[in-house]
Amino acid sequence: MSDIRELYQEVIFDHYRRPHNRHDVDHASHMAVGYNTLCGDRVKLALRVENGIVTEVGFDGEGCAIATASASMMTDLVKGKTLEEAERLIERFQGMVTSDHEPAQGDVEGLGKTRILAGVRDYPARVKCATLAWHTLSAALHGRKEHEE
Repeated sequence: MSDIRELYQEVIFDHYRRPHNRHDVDHASHMAVGYNTLCGDRVKLALRVENGIVTEVGFDGEGCAIATASASMMTDLVKGKTLEEAERLIERFQGMVTSDHEPAQGDVEGLGKTRILAGVRDYPARVKCATLAWHTLSAALHGRKEHEE
Protein backbone atom coordinates (compact mmCIF):
# COMPACT_ATOMS: atom_id res chain seq x y z
CA MET A 1 0.00 0.00 0.00
CA SER A 2 2.85 2.42 0.73
CA ASP A 3 4.18 1.94 -2.84
CA ILE A 4 0.82 3.08 -4.24
CA ARG A 5 0.72 6.04 -1.85
CA GLU A 6 4.24 7.04 -2.90
CA LEU A 7 3.25 6.80 -6.56
CA TYR A 8 0.21 8.99 -5.91
CA GLN A 9 2.32 11.54 -4.09
CA GLU A 10 4.83 11.59 -6.95
CA VAL A 11 2.07 12.24 -9.51
CA ILE A 12 0.71 15.08 -7.36
CA PHE A 13 4.15 16.64 -6.92
CA ASP A 14 4.93 16.25 -10.62
CA HIS A 15 1.78 18.21 -11.52
CA TYR A 16 2.65 20.74 -8.81
CA ARG A 17 6.22 21.27 -10.02
CA ARG A 18 5.36 21.17 -13.73
CA PRO A 19 1.67 21.97 -14.07
CA HIS A 20 0.02 21.33 -17.40
CA ASN A 21 -1.92 24.10 -19.14
CA ARG A 22 -0.60 26.89 -16.92
CA HIS A 23 -1.02 29.68 -19.44
CA ASP A 24 -3.38 32.38 -20.65
CA VAL A 25 -6.02 31.49 -23.21
CA ASP A 26 -6.38 33.84 -26.17
CA HIS A 27 -9.98 34.69 -27.01
CA ALA A 28 -11.35 32.93 -23.92
CA SER A 29 -15.12 32.61 -23.91
CA HIS A 30 -15.48 31.48 -20.28
CA MET A 31 -13.49 32.73 -17.29
CA ALA A 32 -13.67 32.65 -13.52
CA VAL A 33 -11.46 33.15 -10.49
CA GLY A 34 -11.71 30.94 -7.42
CA TYR A 35 -10.45 31.58 -3.90
CA ASN A 36 -10.02 29.27 -0.95
CA THR A 37 -10.27 31.68 1.97
CA LEU A 38 -9.21 28.98 4.43
CA CYS A 39 -5.67 28.63 3.07
CA GLY A 40 -5.29 31.36 0.44
CA ASP A 41 -5.29 29.18 -2.69
CA ARG A 42 -6.35 31.14 -5.77
CA VAL A 43 -6.99 29.89 -9.30
CA LYS A 44 -7.85 31.84 -12.44
CA LEU A 45 -9.38 29.65 -15.12
CA ALA A 46 -10.01 30.51 -18.76
CA LEU A 47 -11.60 28.39 -21.47
CA ARG A 48 -12.29 28.76 -25.14
CA VAL A 49 -15.45 26.92 -26.10
CA GLU A 50 -16.32 26.46 -29.76
CA ASN A 51 -19.49 24.69 -30.91
CA GLY A 52 -20.10 23.40 -27.39
CA ILE A 53 -16.62 21.83 -27.05
CA VAL A 54 -13.80 23.00 -24.77
CA THR A 55 -11.05 23.62 -27.33
CA GLU A 56 -8.58 25.32 -25.01
CA VAL A 57 -8.22 25.66 -21.26
CA GLY A 58 -5.59 27.31 -19.11
CA PHE A 59 -5.12 28.33 -15.52
CA ASP A 60 -2.91 30.45 -13.31
CA GLY A 61 -2.75 31.20 -9.64
CA GLU A 62 -1.09 30.35 -6.37
CA GLY A 63 -1.84 27.32 -4.30
CA CYS A 64 -0.67 24.29 -2.44
CA ALA A 65 0.45 21.09 -4.17
CA ILE A 66 -3.03 19.56 -4.11
CA ALA A 67 -4.78 22.65 -5.48
CA THR A 68 -2.23 23.09 -8.26
CA ALA A 69 -2.12 19.38 -9.17
CA SER A 70 -5.90 19.21 -9.23
CA ALA A 71 -6.10 22.22 -11.57
CA SER A 72 -3.39 20.75 -13.81
CA MET A 73 -5.07 17.35 -14.08
CA MET A 74 -8.52 18.90 -14.50
CA THR A 75 -7.40 21.05 -17.43
CA ASP A 76 -5.93 17.98 -19.13
CA LEU A 77 -9.19 16.14 -18.60
CA VAL A 78 -11.70 18.72 -19.85
CA LYS A 79 -9.88 19.75 -23.01
CA GLY A 80 -11.81 18.33 -25.95
CA LYS A 81 -14.93 17.58 -23.89
CA THR A 82 -18.40 18.92 -24.55
CA LEU A 83 -19.90 21.25 -21.97
CA GLU A 84 -22.21 18.44 -20.84
CA GLU A 85 -19.28 16.04 -20.44
CA ALA A 86 -17.38 18.66 -18.43
CA GLU A 87 -20.40 19.11 -16.14
CA ARG A 88 -20.58 15.34 -15.55
CA LEU A 89 -16.86 15.24 -14.74
CA ILE A 90 -17.32 18.04 -12.20
CA GLU A 91 -20.13 16.10 -10.50
CA ARG A 92 -18.14 12.84 -10.48
CA PHE A 93 -15.01 14.48 -9.11
CA GLN A 94 -16.87 16.30 -6.35
CA GLY A 95 -18.72 13.11 -5.45
CA MET A 96 -15.47 11.17 -5.36
CA VAL A 97 -13.71 13.53 -2.94
CA THR A 98 -16.70 14.22 -0.68
CA SER A 99 -18.20 10.74 -0.38
CA ASP A 100 -18.06 8.97 2.99
CA HIS A 101 -17.18 5.71 1.25
CA GLU A 102 -15.05 4.42 -1.60
CA PRO A 103 -16.89 5.35 -4.82
CA ALA A 104 -18.07 2.63 -7.19
CA GLN A 105 -16.22 2.24 -10.49
CA GLY A 106 -19.06 3.83 -12.47
CA ASP A 107 -19.03 6.86 -10.16
CA VAL A 108 -15.47 7.75 -11.18
CA GLU A 109 -15.69 6.83 -14.85
CA GLY A 110 -13.69 9.19 -17.04
CA LEU A 111 -11.81 10.87 -14.19
CA GLY A 112 -8.42 9.57 -15.30
CA LYS A 113 -5.47 10.56 -13.12
CA THR A 114 -7.63 12.79 -10.94
CA ARG A 115 -8.73 9.59 -9.20
CA ILE A 116 -5.53 9.74 -7.17
CA LEU A 117 -7.05 12.69 -5.30
CA ALA A 118 -9.82 10.50 -3.83
CA GLY A 119 -7.86 10.16 -0.60
CA VAL A 120 -8.34 13.82 0.28
CA ARG A 121 -11.86 12.94 1.48
CA ASP A 122 -10.15 11.76 4.69
CA TYR A 123 -8.80 15.31 5.23
CA PRO A 124 -11.69 17.81 5.13
CA ALA A 125 -9.45 20.88 4.87
CA ARG A 126 -7.76 19.36 1.81
CA VAL A 127 -11.08 18.68 0.06
CA LYS A 128 -11.38 22.43 -0.51
CA CYS A 129 -7.90 22.47 -2.05
CA ALA A 130 -8.74 19.61 -4.42
CA THR A 131 -12.14 20.98 -5.46
CA LEU A 132 -11.21 24.65 -5.92
CA ALA A 133 -10.37 24.35 -9.63
CA TRP A 134 -13.46 22.21 -10.23
CA HIS A 135 -15.79 24.70 -8.52
CA THR A 136 -14.11 27.45 -10.53
CA LEU A 137 -14.70 25.47 -13.73
CA SER A 138 -18.36 25.19 -12.82
CA ALA A 139 -18.52 28.94 -12.16
CA ALA A 140 -16.91 29.66 -15.54
CA LEU A 141 -19.29 27.34 -17.38
CA HIS A 142 -22.29 29.01 -15.71
CA GLY A 143 -21.12 32.58 -16.36
CA ARG A 144 -20.15 33.36 -12.76
CA LYS A 145 -16.89 35.29 -12.60
CA GLU A 146 -15.90 34.29 -9.05
CA HIS A 147 -16.12 31.35 -6.69
CA GLU A 148 -15.17 31.39 -3.04
CA GLU A 149 -14.68 28.28 -0.89
